[in-house]
Amino acid sequence: MSQIIPVILSGGSGTRLWPLSTDTRPKQFLPLASKYSMFAETLARAGDGSRFDKALIIGAERHVALMTGELTGETHARARIILEPCARNTAPAIALAAIAAGGGDAVMLVMPSDHVINDLDAFMAAIDSALPAARDGWLVTFGINPTGPETGFGYIEMAAPLDGLPGVHSVARFIEKPPRDKAEAMLAAGGHAWNAGIFLMRADRYLQELALHAPEMCATSQAAMQAATHEGQLIRPDAAQFAACPSDSIDYAVMERAERVAIVPMSCGWSDVGSWDALGDISECDPDGNHLSGDVIAFDTSNSMVRADGITVTLSGVSDLIVVANGSHVMIVPKGRSQDVKKIVEAIKSRQ
Repeated sequence: MSQIIPVILSGGSGTRLWPLSTDTRPKQFLPLASKYSMFAETLARAGDGSRFDKALIIGAERHVALMTGELTGETHARARIILEPCARNTAPAIALAAIAAGGGDAVMLVMPSDHVINDLDAFMAAIDSALPAARDGWLVTFGINPTGPETGFGYIEMAAPLDGLPGVHSVARFIEKPPRDKAEAMLAAGGHAWNAGIFLMRADRYLQELALHAPEMCATSQAAMQAATHEGQLIRPDAAQFAACPSDSIDYAVMERAERVAIVPMSCGWSDVGSWDALGDISECDPDGNHLSGDVIAFDTSNSMVRADGITVTLSGVSDLIVVANGSHVMIVPKGRSQDVKKIVEAIKSRQ
C-alpha cells in the first residue's frame, strides 16, 4: 500500500490572533500552544516515514522563508511547497495539491497548519479507521466529538455507519455555525460533530468531484499547474490562470454536493485556536487562573491571559482580561470578547 501524502494548508492570515499574529508572520508560524510553531507541530504529526510520504505544503510567497525554515529532518527535507499566486480559499488550494500528487489514487491527508491536536494516538487511530474508506473512493472528513454547544464551529450530522468500516459513518448534512439554541439541540440529540476541516481522500476522487460540481475551478487549477514553474522544492502555479479561478471552500464546492462523503468522529484534544479565548482554554494556568507569557508583572490578578512580546506589561487588581502586547500595539479585551479582534483589525486598516 502506498503511503499517505500530507497536504498542509498554510495560506491563512491569522487575523483573529492579532496583534501577535500579523500578515508577515501569521499564527501558524508562532509558538502559541507549545515551544514550537503550530506549523512545525503540524509537520510533526506527519513525521512517521513508514506511514507518510513527503508533504505537500500550500502557502503564500511572502511566507517562503518561514515555511522552508521549518523543513528540517529527513522526513520533511523532501517536502514540496506550492506557492499560491493569490488567495482562493481551500477548494482550489487542495486542487493544486491533488494535481501535484499526480491526480491518481494516492491518498491525501489534508490538514490546516494552525490547529492543535494534543492526543496524537487518537488522531492516528482515526486516520487508520478512515483509510479503507478513502482508498475505496469515499471523501472522508474528520469530526470532533463536541464537548459543549459551541456556536463558533460548523457541525456535521452523521448518518448510518458504513458496512464493514468500523468507526466510519456516511454524512447526512453539513450545518453552518448555529445559534446557541440549535447547538444545544444538536448536542442533546447526539449524532453531530464539529467540523474540523481535516480530510482524507484520493487525489483522483477529489478532482473528479471538483470537475463535476465546480468545473471552472477544476479547469483553471489544472491550467495553472500545467503552466507552473519549478525551482527546487518550490512550485509556482501560473499567476494569470490561478487568478481566474473562483474562490470557495472545500465544504461549499465539493463536500456538501458529493454523494460518497463519510465522517470519522474523534476525540483528540483538538482546537482550531480561532481566538484568544480559544487559546486561553488550552493554555496552562497558574494557581490564580492566569496564563502569563513574556515580561509580565501581575499583582492581585486572576483568570487573565497576558502575552508580552518585547515590552513589559504590568497589571494590578484586575481579572478576566486578555492583554496582548506586540510591537507598537497593545490589545486589551475582557475574556469572552476576543471575537472583537476582527473589528479592531478592520478599524486599524481603515485608519491606514
